[in-house]
Amino acid sequence: MVWQMIFWICVFFLAHTYVFYPVLLRLLTGKRSLQKHAIPEAELPKVSMLLSVYNEEAIIEKKLRSVCDTTYPLDKLELLVGSDGSTDATDSIIQKLIVEGLPIRFTNFGGRNGKSNILNALAPQATGEILLLTDANILFDRQTIPHIVRHFADPQIGLVSANILNSGMRKDGISFQEQAYIQRENLMKYREGVIWGATMGAFVACYDVRNKLFIAIPRNFLIEDFYITMHVIREKYAAICDLDAHAYEDVSNLVHEEFKRKIRISAGNFQNLGVFYPMLGNMFSGKGFAFLSHKVLRWLGPFFLIIALISSAIAGMQNLFYCVLFFVQLAGMLSPLIDKVLAKVNMHNFVLRLIAYFYLMNLALFLGFIKYAGGIRTNAWSPTKRNLEN
Repeated sequence: MVWQMIFWICVFFLAHTYVFYPVLLRLLTGKRSLQKHAIPEAELPKVSMLLSVYNEEAIIEKKLRSVCDTTYPLDKLELLVGSDGSTDATDSIIQKLIVEGLPIRFTNFGGRNGKSNILNALAPQATGEILLLTDANILFDRQTIPHIVRHFADPQIGLVSANILNSGMRKDGISFQEQAYIQRENLMKYREGVIWGATMGAFVACYDVRNKLFIAIPRNFLIEDFYITMHVIREKYAAICDLDAHAYEDVSNLVHEEFKRKIRISAGNFQNLGVFYPMLGNMFSGKGFAFLSHKVLRWLGPFFLIIALISSAIAGMQNLFYCVLFFVQLAGMLSPLIDKVLAKVNMHNFVLRLIAYFYLMNLALFLGFIKYAGGIRTNAWSPTKRNLEN
């Protein structure tokens, strides 16, 4: 009975973070939505974009032009770009755009410093009331910045995240599964913002934060977007996600590239847990409940999967039902291998790949924990290979 109870406790925690909690968010949101604000053009705040780049020659010009081509007044934009020792044509492309007159302030930091350290160095140079943090591979439409900035008419709003939409979809990899995950995350974060003003982590790809709420990112920290978001919430400001503020990302289609990225993200998640775990002390508040349900239980998912497998194996020695459950779980864990074999003969099943994606990402979470436990000595990393580079 003890092992059966342990099994169902693990199943409950997994079901809560992946099924029950999203359903609860939908029910609590009901017909509520974010309040629409409007700021007169004369009162629009100055926006300072912070961008760390490393070997982004394939996309950097398109990125910077997409920022300047929004309907937000160009005289109220400044683009602070820091090169983290790029060795390709990234720096020369940026210099060309400066000559053309784009409002770019460029710094070549040399060597490899890591994204967080670049952002820490750029932030004090910013003169805008609002900081726009984004990645080189994220393209804006003409309304991205106006839609995000309008929310700062409410003095209680501290951070606004954009809605990341995906391009470059291909059936022969994991791009559709990654898209499904990102869209689901966007919707959950939107609803958390509506209900509690507590979006659980802005998407690093594109978000705005009040300059006064930007906090220096700890050395060798990997996931600065979550760190900054949780700091905003801890300071009793609201963090929200606007689904109307569209930004576009060429989603990764390569399993091994996405797997490496998820390991890095996982290690950064546990870094954040080591800082913000005191917020779990008030799990009956909306913010504490969201942190536990959306993030902490998910980060612990691989441990629940391992314990559930072991407990069902032991219980299955005396009970046929748990013996069957053990082999069902084992089949799930083998799904990435099965999917890989089928892909070699050009067979692509969305459901099978979704199951494989789930187990691969939990494996990445586990390996990220090991990386975190072993100590993180640098936050420098290379851009994920996107479909535009294939």
